Amino acid sequence: MCNRYVSPEQADIERFFEIGRRNPLPPWPREIFPRAPGPFVRLDRDGRRELVVGRWGLIPHFASAPDIRYSTINARSEELAQRPTYRTAWARGQRCIIPAVSFDEPNWETGRNVWWRFRRADGEPWGLAGLRNTWIDRATGEIHESYTMLTINADGHALMGRMHKPDPALPPDAQDKRSVIPIERADAEHWLAGSVEDARALMRVPRVDVFDAGPVARALRSV
Repeated sequence: MCNRYVSPEQADIERFFEIGRRNPLPPWPREIFPRAPGPFVRLDRDGRRELVVGRWGLIPHFASAPDIRYSTINARSEELAQRPTYRTAWARGQRCIIPAVSFDEPNWETGRNVWWRFRRADGEPWGLAGLRNTWIDRATGEIHESYTMLTINADGHALMGRMHKPDPALPPDAQDKRSVIPIERADAEHWLAGSVEDARALMRVPRVDVFDAGPVARALRSV
């Protein structure tokens, strides 16, 4: 599961995803870690794309406070309709796209964790599949935006199937290795505005040649 990625600059996101800048946004860090603020693209009430800043770690609709005690930075796409944390947002079509210059994943093939960095081979930013929610504090009226990054099984994929620590309790061909889900720019509208069936059809791991990936030295991980 991804627990760190690098965000593009605001102007680059607006240009790439064809968003008209309408409202000033709060700042967000370039390197985004769990529970940090980050930008995501969604549709507004008029069906237009807008850029929003929220917490990476979805706050479910039933939460009594924004600081929930369990991790919601990643959600298994196969379980969205069943998991109470995500099923309401999923059923309501509260999908979003998370822009990223790159993301990091752990590789344990040497017996220890070696971080790998993933960019797009064409130099464009990633648009990663996400689910979002708007949570309102009933006591104060404060609005909290939040999102989670969706993942999919990558067993057998020549690249993403190599990431993450193997589970010794599972056979080699059933490790449930996970990958983020890139949404191509041409498919952005189908992801944001389409039906659940449309969204399901876009959930796949890209071909290996879409990736520009390799190990990154620990000292360079924050660059």
